[in-house]
Amino acid sequence: MTDTHFTADYLIETPLPLEKVAEIMAGEQSSGTFIRVEGETDDLRARARAEVLEVVDLGEIGHPTLPSAWLIRRGITTRPHRATVSIRFPIDNIGVNLAALASTVAGNLYDLGEVTGLRLENITLPASWRRRYLLPKQGIAGTRRLTGVSEGPMIGSIIKPNVGLTAEDTAGLVGRLCDAGVDFIKDDEISANPVHAPLSKRIPAVMAAVKRAEDRLGRRVMIAFNITDETDAMRRNADLVSSEGGTCVMANLNWCGFSAVETLRRSTDLALHGHRNGFGALSRCDVLGIGFDAYQVLWRLAGVDHMHVHGLDGKFAQENREVIESTAMCLSTLDDQSDDRVLPAFSSGQWAGTVPVTWKAAGGDDFLFMAGGGIMGHPSGPAAGIESIRAAFHAMKNGKTLEDAADTSEPLRKALEFFGKAA
Repeated sequence: MTDTHFTADYLIETPLPLEKVAEIMAGEQSSGTFIRVEGETDDLRARARAEVLEVVDLGEIGHPTLPSAWLIRRGITTRPHRATVSIRFPIDNIGVNLAALASTVAGNLYDLGEVTGLRLENITLPASWRRRYLLPKQGIAGTRRLTGVSEGPMIGSIIKPNVGLTAEDTAGLVGRLCDAGVDFIKDDEISANPVHAPLSKRIPAVMAAVKRAEDRLGRRVMIAFNITDETDAMRRNADLVSSEGGTCVMANLNWCGFSAVETLRRSTDLALHGHRNGFGALSRCDVLGIGFDAYQVLWRLAGVDHMHVHGLDGKFAQENREVIESTAMCLSTLDDQSDDRVLPAFSSGQWAGTVPVTWKAAGGDDFLFMAGGGIMGHPSGPAAGIESIRAAFHAMKNGKTLEDAADTSEPLRKALEFFGKAA
């Protein structure tokens, strides 16, 4: 790794010679096109062309994953091979421009006729270049300070029902959750600025409930208000959250885009909760899209403080292995000269029974464990739902099983009976 280049790693699938396709990729995303053109001098190519570092053949597969009219027109019916490809790009082609970086590593490559599959897996940046991009303003340490949780996992919940509650209804539910002992509450990703609970009313109402609870609890629960919108509206609503004493806002990353999130990051010191809804469209095919490793690198350059990783043994399609690997990525620095770690946020079908596998996967307690139904759906109410989760984490810390801990924790016992067998 030098200070003048960065690398991107891909998985590709093609029936054509692998090295040839890799060179096409490098040329397409730097100085070249499908044919050498006037003005593309040797000097220009030496300065600006990307370079293929490595191609590793992973073997032949039985049939192409994706169709390609380009291959069909040429009558190419050879069985494809899969391969990993590593390409080095000149930083000067990009400057400090996140949208341009994303366009370079994940742009027209997906439409190349030569490939029947292509997936961006990883991006490796030199430290000097990484530090020219945004960093988390709060990250793990700041989130702990703002929530008043100095040790142990942070326990969170999600506003349920997802939509339909008025601003006053939402404030009442937030007050109940605060009194129940939660550390963090977030809006659902589909509830941003609805007519029945506009942010102009919801933010003041909810923060009034949070402040009333703070008088009793001695700490301020963090609320992640979903301010997903166009850029100016997000900035206005972040300012409203700040003026009302809030500490966090949430953005649906994939639908706001890099530029909007970067602008939001520069305009506020609030913790920025990055929700990745829609990521499955980018990642669920094993030979198409973007893997979480590359995805989280790009969004960390935008300065987010929290990143969703889904949940272990949860309701979504991801294997536990993927969730565990994603957690480790969030907890690793991109730049070993600064702390740019982000807080991994577990969610989706989480409850006390998924605590053991989560505790093992996290390798520590720097994470946010969010449960909607696992708290709100507890047969004894939200306070018991939160207590069941805390009892489960306490059991893990002390080397006990959930069943043993349930002997002395009625909320945990009822959770195990109601939600099913422990993970």
